[in-house]
Amino acid sequence: MMSLSNKVALITGGSSGIGRAAALAFAREGARVIIAARGAERGNAVAQEISAAGGVAKFVSVDVSQSDQVQRMVEETVQAFGRLDYAFNNAAAIEEPLAPTADFTEEQYDRSMALNLKSVWLCMRQEIRQMLAQSPAGGAIVNTSSVNGLGAAPQAALYSAAKAGVIALTKAAALEYARQGIRVNTLVAGAFQTPMLDEAMNRATGGNAEARAAVEARYLQMLAMGRIGKPAEAAQAVLWLCSDAASYVTGHSMIVDGGMTAAMR
Repeated sequence: MMSLSNKVALITGGSSGIGRAAALAFAREGARVIIAARGAERGNAVAQEISAAGGVAKFVSVDVSQSDQVQRMVEETVQAFGRLDYAFNNAAAIEEPLAPTADFTEEQYDRSMALNLKSVWLCMRQEIRQMLAQSPAGGAIVNTSSVNGLGAAPQAALYSAAKAGVIALTKAAALEYARQGIRVNTLVAGAFQTPMLDEAMNRATGGNAEARAAVEARYLQMLAMGRIGKPAEAAQAVLWLCSDAASYVTGHSMIVDGGMTAAMR
């Protein structure tokens, strides 16, 4: 991996899961890191962890579904470190219950899209503007999608639709800005050991330990590698997509899923 010394990386959802792993990975390679998330306690803990290891990091509190907060997030990044080289738009949330498509409310639809699709566009809009305006211009953006966005997940139509939208949004931006020095790619994530996956399994099983164990066993059977991924494994893919090692890669959907979808694509 090429050194990212003195580069600036902005990571949304950087307080836990894949985002936290990415923040640690970028810092280890020498980047100065902005950890953006809603939870201040966890976000500051990650920043302190990086600082204790000799890295440079700052936490910024943000709700990425709010345009004014996203604008402030990018402004604070530039104020702190002078520019923006890499952006990993990873923040996402599943707040609606599992339900058939026709049973969701308009409010649930709007909220899911705001958290999982509009938020990515709001971040990209500010990040691209900054990358075009700075000198030297350019940068790399990675957006987190999901294997659910490649097809569908029964009882989770809204999340699946939003994550499919992230892939299309990424490809459009990649085509538009490639000649201006900005590469845009997608991490299509499978199952990883994250608080979001834990919460999803708990919701699906009502918190019943025996039912959850059965769900996990069935899930593992779907994975060619027979195990759920580690967040650090996803982070390495993001690091590569942002680095100069991927200088000829844009508009790409990198599927990192332990072989989960290999038989279906």
